[in-house]
This record gives sequence, C-alpha cells and structure tokens, in this order.
Amino acid sequence: MSERAAPFYCPYCGEEDLRPGEQGHGAWECGACNRAFQLKFLGLLARGFTGSADDGGGERT
Repeated sequence: MSERAAPFYCPYCGEEDLRPGEQGHGAWECGACNRAFQLKFLGLLARGFTGSADDGGGERT
C-alpha cells in the first residue's frame, strides 16, 4: 500500500492539530497534547464481511 492513512483527530485529546511524525512511516504527532502515535492495520476479523446492511445491532426477536 503506497498511501498513508491520515487520522482526522488525535485519539488522546481529540484535537485536529496533527502532522506526520519523525519516528517513521505511519507516525503522527499532535501539536495540542504533544503526543506521538501510530495508525496500524491489524487485520481482517474472522467473521468476515457479510454483505448485509444490517450489522445485527438491532432488536432480536
């Protein structure tokens, strides 16, 4: 994958003052809370994609 996943807000403080970090690929720095973090794809869930618009979060009968 050649594109960088860009976060919209800091996962710690919620601010949007983010810039790419100097720690390497995928690292981001928050200017508001002075924290560095990294986005990482962990993998696909075992249950996979069902293709249904209903995610099962509604009432069950």
